[in-house]
Amino acid sequence: MRLLLVEDDDHVAAALSAVLARHGFEVTHARSGGEALQALLPADGAPFAVVLLDLGLPDQDGFEVCGKIRKRTTTPVIMVTARSDTRSKIHGLNLGADDYVVKPYDTGELLARIHAVARRTPPADSAPGRPGGTEGPRALRLGPVIIELPNRRVSVHGVTVPLTRKEFDLLALLAQRPGVVFRREQIISEVWHTSWEGTGRTLEVHIASLRSKLHLPALIETVRGVGYKIVVPA
Repeated sequence: MRLLLVEDDDHVAAALSAVLARHGFEVTHARSGGEALQALLPADGAPFAVVLLDLGLPDQDGFEVCGKIRKRTTTPVIMVTARSDTRSKIHGLNLGADDYVVKPYDTGELLARIHAVARRTPPADSAPGRPGGTEGPRALRLGPVIIELPNRRVSVHGVTVPLTRKEFDLLALLAQRPGVVFRREQIISEVWHTSWEGTGRTLEVHIASLRSKLHLPALIETVRGVGYKIVVPA
């Protein structure tokens, strides 16, 4: 599996590259945002399965690099950074990052997150969490919110709301059964295809991001100690 590591610290990059190589990854190291974008240009050979992106780069901010990556490719991006504040996490996910890992991190957790985001994304005409695709409604309506499953488009009061892949999958999963409580473990399993406990915080950040983007904070209700459910607006 090919992986693009974007890290300006050579010592950190060398240590992490060695660990990743032992676990079967073919690592390409980019020391700046410019090198990373150049590495992502179409070329012969297999595409990168994942991009590990540090935010503190010498030539441009990692957030800016993430936005440029997302315009060029759908390759999953994991931000790996010392910035632990919730605002930075939400900003990164809004830009299209698939996950956000805070330094210092456990290597086992990082590997688990890499494998989780690298799994094949279901086709656009498949329901989230159902790789084979099944017949079902082409659109889901939740009051002013319309979720078009075939083209993965979400609109509120007729205005399109741009969502990341995971945000769409999460919203579509909850919207399939309004009023039904989805356990956190079930959501993580169906959207992130993993049971890794560390993904719980990522779920919370994605929920917060959805509430912010849709401007309907009451649409997704937290059931304390259990999970989340959709509450259809009156």
